Amino acid sequence: MQADGLREIPPTAGLPLRLRDLLPPWQSDFAQQAAKFLRVDAAGLECSGTACLIVILRALQELSGRRTVVVPAYTCPLVALAIAHCGLQLRLCDLALDSFELDPAALAAACDDDTLAVIPTHLAGRVADLSEVLTIAHRHNAFVIEDAAQCFGARRDNASVGLQGDAGFFSFAAGKGLSLYEGGLWIARTPEMRKAIARVSASVPASFAMEIYRCLQLAGYTAFYRPLPLRFVYGMPLRRALRRRDPVTAAGDDFSTPIPLHRVGAWRRAVGNRALRRLTDFQIALAAQASERLPSLTRLPGVKVFTDTPGVQGVWPLFLILMPTRAMRDAALDRLWGAGVGVTRMFIHALPDYAYLRSRISPADVYVPNAHDFAARAMTISNSLWLDDQRFARIVQILEETISR
Repeated sequence: MQADGLREIPPTAGLPLRLRDLLPPWQSDFAQQAAKFLRVDAAGLECSGTACLIVILRALQELSGRRTVVVPAYTCPLVALAIAHCGLQLRLCDLALDSFELDPAALAAACDDDTLAVIPTHLAGRVADLSEVLTIAHRHNAFVIEDAAQCFGARRDNASVGLQGDAGFFSFAAGKGLSLYEGGLWIARTPEMRKAIARVSASVPASFAMEIYRCLQLAGYTAFYRPLPLRFVYGMPLRRALRRRDPVTAAGDDFSTPIPLHRVGAWRRAVGNRALRRLTDFQIALAAQASERLPSLTRLPGVKVFTDTPGVQGVWPLFLILMPTRAMRDAALDRLWGAGVGVTRMFIHALPDYAYLRSRISPADVYVPNAHDFAARAMTISNSLWLDDQRFARIVQILEETISR
């Protein structure tokens, strides 16, 4: 598929900011307004979703002498880096077959008397079933932290994700629905847990230099998160990385340490408040578009499309699919990834395959066949409102042609 002129569709459907979002009057009680949006009692704001995980883990460390944290073997590498940042021991758990959810048998084997927490992932707007995770974790008196970085606004049984376990967190990084250009929100199930996390959060320092940097980035995001400028700030670097055969950089998986920890300033909180007022209507529009387009994807032979289960209301920044084989996935991406139509990969590898994580992973955790298989067959399609029906139909046609060969 040829590159789409000068337009670039983002890989996820982020809420575009408006110029008036940046202007006074400014109301900076973003955490309280976000809690109202989620219909939860309270929430805490940090400088990133990763920072949220760090303050949660540090709070749990104060409550327990345990040191091991169990995570899916296919998840954001920043989860592993956050655990290392806290001086804790990472343990990987394989996925269930053809799923991003934890395999119950593997989880039971991974948990022991040193397990501090289990971190299941709600991925790509889809909500994981935590019933068995909670049972196994509680059997070992371990905490459950819900990684809902990509699921702000998702609900199960009319309750926000993040409250089935002991705590949960969301990300406001660029392109993830609502964005403060970095930023994250944490919630907790009990008042006691909220107080413990809030005590740690209160110790996070301010950084004038970092906040100025983030403010400039947020202003740039407001200006450039549009199909035409995205061609230059996102599309051109993407295609350079693909030409170098560097998929980790192309997918944005090349993370570094140390992880920034600082307070979010009043201006960015105020911008978030303005944008939050439009988020419900935006998510309704994304859900409606997803509903119209899902049948075209679910009809593809041998392709698994992740959708909502009964009682769940996910969010729809993108479509997550599993192709029948790795060869088919790669053939489709050869035609689509660099074409500017919002097709990409979620995370490039299972965690053991990132070179910068190998020293942090036990050799006993390397064998995670379902996670490797998921990474090898997964791809994503943007649900951006800028991706019109004609271009979406062409994506589906290319997937059909790839599968039929």
